[in-house]
Amino acid sequence: MKNKIICLEELTEHVKAEKAKGKRIVSTSGCFDILHAGHVTYLEEARQKGDVLIVLLNSDSSVHKLKGAARPIVPEDERAIVLAGLACVDYVCIFSEQTPCGIIEQIQPDIVVKGGDYQGTWIPEMDSVAAYGGSVVYVSIVDGCSTTNIIKKIEELQERSVKNCE
Repeated sequence: MKNKIICLEELTEHVKAEKAKGKRIVSTSGCFDILHAGHVTYLEEARQKGDVLIVLLNSDSSVHKLKGAARPIVPEDERAIVLAGLACVDYVCIFSEQTPCGIIEQIQPDIVVKGGDYQGTWIPEMDSVAAYGGSVVYVSIVDGCSTTNIIKKIEELQERSVKNCE
């Protein structure tokens, strides 16, 4: 499992080797904080788009910038291990930039997958993928499944527990 978690240099070499075998490379990116059914469904669907699924995982510092100082809940190393434990995921590469565009431009996956909630909206990855002739594909998302919703539920349960103790 841990051999799936690799640096960009290793990822680049693996992608070259997989492409040389004629494999279709798919990448996706995200925070994947508190892995839930929505994440797993998304990743399974993404994997069906090709032969190799690469998850570009936002680092802790990147998540702080995107989601605020209280996030991520789960540190990057642990999030990477959980993702690598999924059969549908072939490689996990942690990145610190605001977007994965630099990595996408370097490894040039055939398909970049985003959630259906981004459909119809410009995303930076579109320009990166268009530059080398790849494509952006959208997959379904599970309504109501989000890390934010899980955090809210935990906070509500904690508030109720505190009120019951008063």
